[in-house]
Amino acid sequence: MSNDTYCVIMAGGVGRRFWPLSTTQTPKQFLDILGTGKSLLQQTFERFKPLCPIENILVVTNLDYKQMVLEQLPELKAEQVLAEPMRRNTAPCVALANAVIKKKNPDAKVVVTPSDHLIMNEELFRTNITNGLQFVEEKNVLLTLGLKPNRPETAYGYVQVGSAKGLPDGFNRVKTFTEKPNLEMARILVESGEFFWNSGIFIWSLGSIENAFHKHLREVAVLFDTFYPYIGTEQEEKALFDTYVDCRNISIDYGVMEKASNVYVQIVDFGWSDLGTWTSLHENSAQNSANNAVLSGKVLLYDTKDSIVHLPKGKVGVIQGLEGYIIVQSDSSLLICPKENEQQIRQFTTDLKTELDSEG
Repeated sequence: MSNDTYCVIMAGGVGRRFWPLSTTQTPKQFLDILGTGKSLLQQTFERFKPLCPIENILVVTNLDYKQMVLEQLPELKAEQVLAEPMRRNTAPCVALANAVIKKKNPDAKVVVTPSDHLIMNEELFRTNITNGLQFVEEKNVLLTLGLKPNRPETAYGYVQVGSAKGLPDGFNRVKTFTEKPNLEMARILVESGEFFWNSGIFIWSLGSIENAFHKHLREVAVLFDTFYPYIGTEQEEKALFDTYVDCRNISIDYGVMEKASNVYVQIVDFGWSDLGTWTSLHENSAQNSANNAVLSGKVLLYDTKDSIVHLPKGKVGVIQGLEGYIIVQSDSSLLICPKENEQQIRQFTTDLKTELDSEG
């Protein structure tokens, strides 16, 4: 464990694809989705504790969720939870973390990770992260972790591997990035053998990512350079608000990774899912002989298969005659939706808000 190693956990999302369990008041990263007794955020935090000092772990979240983070992660100090005043996607999130880390340690190596991923083999995961940290230590490179796809998945981004000449085993140059493809394109990518799922987990030195921001996303870099002197002062909160008001809404993938020429990928296989959808949760949950996963509640299933059910604890459900469905009830809402249509859940939540607002 090195004092120069930092971990940035991105925990500001609203998790709309996990509605109705995940809401803007309590997004999925704060929920015990897997029934382990710990939220996804807590599991992510525990995963990184052996890799860097606790004081080097930062959580970037929305201002509305700062207190929730501190309640779930009591080992963190308040200054380790960076509260964004408004949502501006992942590039400003990373830029904010860069500025705060630079104040502490300009020689830092940084791992950036989402807060809501499933990792099956955590020991192998930590070995891969350690190898990645060694890879970026002496090089001006940006590293992403890629996973071999086992199916054509439309919910993930892909990374195409390039040359491995002169590189350690498991490392390649990146040739291209491909955003979430349609099903036909996903099949082509998987069958090529050159494309891997982009995990959204990044490793770099602070100097390398700052150079990349100034080269490829300069307007964002300049905003956070202006903010930098206010860190730790009484004016920090106002300066951060002003920075975000002027900042673009842009992802780190689109703003930096897809434009930089010094991007590499480490191919890993530690059992991964971004748990971005009910279908991905279904695939990673215990199933009965009919491929049904009942995550919570007392449920009787008749002539039902390939479905996922989540009811509030203490609730009883009887379901008959469904195939390939998502059935989820929260304290206030009910969702019944074919798995093949789950990409519409975001639209459902938008429509529902509109409907409720119109009713006053």
